[in-house]
Amino acid sequence: MTKILLSGCFGKMGHVITCCVAERKDCEIVAGVDIGNGEAAYPVYKTLSDVREMPDVLIDFSNPSALDGILAYVTQKKIPAVMATTGYAPEQIEKLKSAADVIPLFFSANMSIGVNLIAELAAKAARVLEGSFDIEIVEMHHNQKIDAPSGTALMLADTISDALQTKPHYEFDRHSKRAKRDKNEIGIHSVRGGTIVGEHEVIFAGLDEIITISHSARSKELFAVGAINAALYLQGKAPGLYSMRELIDEK
Repeated sequence: MTKILLSGCFGKMGHVITCCVAERKDCEIVAGVDIGNGEAAYPVYKTLSDVREMPDVLIDFSNPSALDGILAYVTQKKIPAVMATTGYAPEQIEKLKSAADVIPLFFSANMSIGVNLIAELAAKAARVLEGSFDIEIVEMHHNQKIDAPSGTALMLADTISDALQTKPHYEFDRHSKRAKRDKNEIGIHSVRGGTIVGEHEVIFAGLDEIITISHSARSKELFAVGAINAALYLQGKAPGLYSMRELIDEK
């Protein structure tokens, strides 16, 4: 039985993870951390320093501002961590990489296996179509999402970029300039509205044909299941930075 410490337990994803874990027999939440108020079937603390329980792994679905405290806690206690929060700045990503020298750390911009599969498909398509197709990424999320573009859209762009021989630049804002589209670019576009859970589409536009690779998230549960599976996957792993690619390859 894997013992989980849930950071951000009173948030939307925290509630979903709590419900998902309650239905499983291979793990349990032994404590939670959240600055907000709420009710839970396990002890909840305001800060990590107050936590009395000794978990096997930490799952974080809180806020990028909490990163430093979380990394200090897990590296000191030598606890594996699943960092599922989105919206990290580049310098914070570097801190995650440094922490992975000390502990096994799982990080993915999207915890859905499906999204990570389409990233692999998009990379393969980019290699085959390079030079003859324009690449555009469109992402759509609910009207409460703060960061734009989504971390997943950037992950898709980075995965595609890594697959190309000529590295593209990203174009986020075409309305500010009057010029034809640069062949060596990936356009990234954000839509915010309603209660959209998450939609991502990679468009390859060529001469007289369009190829589209897309993923549609219909509930937050799929992200929770991905994070829980990642937590179980980390058990017994050596220090290092792990992602959905390793988890998928193991299946």
